[in-house]
Amino acid sequence: MRIVVVTDAWFPQVNGVVRTLDTLRARLERRGHDVVFITPQSFRTVPCPTYREIRLAVRPSRKMARSIETFQPCIVHIATEGPLGLSARRYCVRRNIPFTTAFHTKFPEYVNARLKIPVSWGYAALRWFHKPSRAIMVATQGVEDELRQWGFQNIRRWTRGVDTDLFRPQPKNSLDAVITGPRPWFVYVGRVAVEKNIEAFLSLPLPGTKIVVGDGPQLETLRAKHPSVAFVGEKHGEELALHFAVADAFVFPSRTDTFGLVLLEALACGVPVAAYPVPGPLDVIGEAPVGVLNDDLGQAALQALTMAPEACRAFALTRSWETSVDQFLDNVVPFTPQDFFPGDPD
Repeated sequence: MRIVVVTDAWFPQVNGVVRTLDTLRARLERRGHDVVFITPQSFRTVPCPTYREIRLAVRPSRKMARSIETFQPCIVHIATEGPLGLSARRYCVRRNIPFTTAFHTKFPEYVNARLKIPVSWGYAALRWFHKPSRAIMVATQGVEDELRQWGFQNIRRWTRGVDTDLFRPQPKNSLDAVITGPRPWFVYVGRVAVEKNIEAFLSLPLPGTKIVVGDGPQLETLRAKHPSVAFVGEKHGEELALHFAVADAFVFPSRTDTFGLVLLEALACGVPVAAYPVPGPLDVIGEAPVGVLNDDLGQAALQALTMAPEACRAFALTRSWETSVDQFLDNVVPFTPQDFFPGDPD
């Protein structure tokens, strides 16, 4: 099949959405599908207000139309609700082209944290955006339940997987020459931004060493406020996997993530998880003996140290990317390109 995926989130951003979409692309192509991603890299962009690392496309409509018409897909999936997502939505609605969408990020909560705009306003805007979608893909039952409470319909499951070859147990002393703090090591991996609630982790009176892996707009503020914390910056590939693997516990302070791919990546490395009992961690971990979910994050972090690394690894091995791709393909809505793009689709 000829598949177009439109996303405002793409490299050089490093986050769960980008990693999920990049993995989807690779595995769809491995199955023989012809895939084109329409991303900000093909457009003139400006920095996102309050988050300069994110680039937003400027006036993308004309180029969006050309890109879709040139490729003549039989599937259109809109992954994000930014300028490119809005442009693709407008194009498809005007031409009655079926499309699907995904709900990756709780933007209403993020915008509220930055600009104090009411969460209800944000969800009203997202209901409008997703209403024409033939299927709104979400990663977990918890997120689906929340969206239904906000009035969303036609929701379908699209779960996540983990690369258990890359993310794997490794010797705990592998970074002793780089990070010199005492054990236990409590590690956070992700964007360093207010919506990730990292301050809740860094302010905990935990023994040992706290390590933050990632970059973002809050980095310098938190580094100045917490000089005893090891801020090691953004990591990729094998180096990223190693920073998971050396941890004694992985601490996930976010209350707003729709899934938390890093949870599976930590578990695949044999590292137990400490998190709040909120959608995302509840759906990924539940009552499995691989982590501790507690409103007292400090207690959760200490109790996570008692979890068996072997159980964490075994749990992650059951979370396959192939299942995720199967679900995506079950959810999308194929159409005949000739119905919308006159001429030979090839």
